[in-house]
Amino acid sequence: MRRIVTRFSKLLNAMLSRRAFLPAFAAAAPCAMAQPKRPNFVILHTDDQRFDTIRALGNGAIQTPAMDRLAARGVVFTQAATQGGLTGAICMPSRAQMLTGLNVFQAHRAIVDHPAKPDADVLTFPEHLRKSGYRTFHTGKWHLGTALHHRSFTHGANIFFGGMSDHLAMPVFDYDPEGRYPKQRQYIAKGFSSEVIANSAIEFLRQQQGDAPFVMYAAFTSPHDPRMAPRRFADLYDPEKIELPKNFMAQHPFDNGEMKVRDELLAPFPRTEAEVRRHIAAYFAMITEVDYQIGRVLEALERSPHAGNTFVFFAGDNGLAVGQHGLMGKQNLYEHSLRVPLMLSGPGIQKGKRNDSLCHLMDMAPTVCNLAGSPLKGAMDGQDLLQGAPRKSTISAYRNVQRGLRTKEWKLVVYNVDGRRTEQLFDLKRDPWELRSLASEPAQRKRVAALTAELARQLEAAGDTAGWVRQ
Repeated sequence: MRRIVTRFSKLLNAMLSRRAFLPAFAAAAPCAMAQPKRPNFVILHTDDQRFDTIRALGNGAIQTPAMDRLAARGVVFTQAATQGGLTGAICMPSRAQMLTGLNVFQAHRAIVDHPAKPDADVLTFPEHLRKSGYRTFHTGKWHLGTALHHRSFTHGANIFFGGMSDHLAMPVFDYDPEGRYPKQRQYIAKGFSSEVIANSAIEFLRQQQGDAPFVMYAAFTSPHDPRMAPRRFADLYDPEKIELPKNFMAQHPFDNGEMKVRDELLAPFPRTEAEVRRHIAAYFAMITEVDYQIGRVLEALERSPHAGNTFVFFAGDNGLAVGQHGLMGKQNLYEHSLRVPLMLSGPGIQKGKRNDSLCHLMDMAPTVCNLAGSPLKGAMDGQDLLQGAPRKSTISAYRNVQRGLRTKEWKLVVYNVDGRRTEQLFDLKRDPWELRSLASEPAQRKRVAALTAELARQLEAAGDTAGWVRQ
């Protein structure tokens, strides 16, 4: 008996060794213990959705039951933001940041500035997980070229290569395993864009009956304009009952370097209260519409055999002004345009948690790959949302005219427009609507100088070649 116990003890020690566990167990038992299933990932991505447009997060004027459920089921990263972009189409660099973990300057050089020939050494997280055995699926918007899409996905449906479209006439492609998408293969999807994308996501989930792990990326085109929500959603919001934001302005107080971009021409100058109310009502209706379709996808996941082994990420790509500070678009560095919703739920994720640490969309890529047990390698500024050290500050940029630094308490924005320098300093604790700049106050001179020096340092480290921030 002692000899048997001794042999069993030796075998148990071998099993506790990470390398020897499975071989030892297989030798000791009739059937070897199967490796734990690798987790699945569902990525739900909205277009132009601001951080404060979810009822569960404090906006009592909007209806978002599906997003509210996601907030209750997992962790909400309340300070998530994009770093902006060096082009008017902020969604391009924002999505490149999210998919790769690169900062805004790296993302432009690797992908955004030449989408037809993306850097071969830069991997998206779907591409990386594809190489490690994942089935990767995409439906909806893709604004980073066909080459990177082909590298990233093994499957797809109703793929929209572009930035925006009529939601009732979204031009799409069927997935081509060879990555060939000539114009003649494009056709108009039948139905409203969000419903088309949700249907594709639901069908993909229905087909996943085996054990192969998957990444499903559903990139909705809503609530991006044209804001044309179906009547049942539009009727929920009476423009006359919409409350104007505290930082509503008829016009921006100075030229920020991008006053006539397409987004800013969606409403006449100067902005009127009635016009902005109408835009907000239409914006909220689009968010409630896409929320409904997200709810359908979540219900399909819950009915599937994969619900208990799937992480769900929900994120926006950038925010939107819609009348705040006299602006309509996202080509600025105010909170309303940089900050986005970001949530994570799934196995082992604490429910109902709020994480107030500063974070970026680029943090999603390393987080997904770490959860998959396959860390994303290479130089990147993104860090694991669940394990990374809290950031003390974050930077942002828009074209070559705006640069910003944000801490938990303060924000500095520096403008360079036709050789004229303008600075803004906001006390975010006392002035979250960014109504009063303190940059010119004598008591804040040292703070402005210190934040400017830190902004210049971080920009240089991130690869910004502009160099005009440092005085």
